[in-house]
Amino acid sequence: MADKYEDIIICRCEEVTLGEIREWIAKGYDTFDELKRVLRVGMGPCQGRGCRDIILREISKMTGKKYAEIPPGTFRPPAKPVKLGAIAKAGENE
Repeated sequence: MADKYEDIIICRCEEVTLGEIREWIAKGYDTFDELKRVLRVGMGPCQGRGCRDIILREISKMTGKKYAEIPPGTFRPPAKPVKLGAIAKAGENE
């Protein structure tokens, strides 16, 4: 019997469900970066701010590893969206 939570969307930017995340963790993809490569979680506009903790907790639950032992994944710039006007304005002060 399928878990009633399997269809819940965890990564809203990429529309990835809890069931998909669990499926790939069961296949051995047990780091955030590995799941990012196969499912694109954390690659949308929020860059994982909406789904990272949930996914790390699921990895912890399914692998038996402590949450603190699981690497949070790679962050690449820009870590936060920056308005182009703010960058231009900062350049005017130099």
